[in-house]
Amino acid sequence: YALPASGHVRLSVYNMLGQEIATLVNEHQGPGYKSVSFDASRLPSGMYTYRITAGTFTDVKKMVLIR
Repeated sequence: YALPASGHVRLSVYNMLGQEIATLVNEHQGPGYKSVSFDASRLPSGMYTYRITAGTFTDVKKMVLIR
């Protein structure tokens, strides 16, 4: 993800029941391109969503985990 300005960033993964299963980022970050590794080895295959919040920006996307 890319941050145009510094601010607090939170990136979380949720199952389809809306339960938070992982928080990947929860810290203040500076501007620039960032990457995060996610170890999903303990999760079953299926649909998940992830939510990123940076400052006033929030976005939710779907992802599919295939084993």
